Amino acid sequence: MSLKERVYSVLVVSASQSFNASLADILPTSKYYPVSNVASVSAAKRSVVERVFDFIMINSPLPDDTGINFAIDISVRSSTVVLIIVRSDVHDEIYDKVAEHGVFTIPKPTSKSSMIQALRWLASSRERLRKSEKRSLSFEEKMEEIRIVNRAKLLLISELKMSEPNAHHYIQKQAMDRCISCREVAENIILTYS
Repeated sequence: MSLKERVYSVLVVSASQSFNASLADILPTSKYYPVSNVASVSAAKRSVVERVFDFIMINSPLPDDTGINFAIDISVRSSTVVLIIVRSDVHDEIYDKVAEHGVFTIPKPTSKSSMIQALRWLASSRERLRKSEKRSLSFEEKMEEIRIVNRAKLLLISELKMSEPNAHHYIQKQAMDRCISCREVAENIILTYS
């Protein structure tokens, strides 16, 4: 799927109605859906418990917090990409705190073109994380397959007194002969001898 076809879910954390209105203009539902708005960090915390967002955009400060620790926490523990918009006089200081955690920052006031560019950065980063998640999942699946095959080999060794190389060869040959995966052969062996 190309980036032009991808739709991103967004949580906007902002107490400023004017900021929210201007942001709504650059978040068309064809590309960003759903877009949820909350006005505090505590409300944002409740929202992320209820659903996973692709992007979280924080307009700092908020009535109950600056949002900095929340931004770091979300960025570190999830695949959500976080942007924090801060006053220009504290931007460098905030950037130094959050950049190492993968949080994006832009100073305010900001222009429409800067926000559009920031959204592109967020999309790029989210896609990189999405690919990383897929690699991690396939690695975990492969490790699970190895565990299952090893368990089946142990059963062949203990029940049929095969050597480890013979048990391995037996599983591979069965998979080739029956046109199924080694995992399926191993699962059948486990069902038979367990």
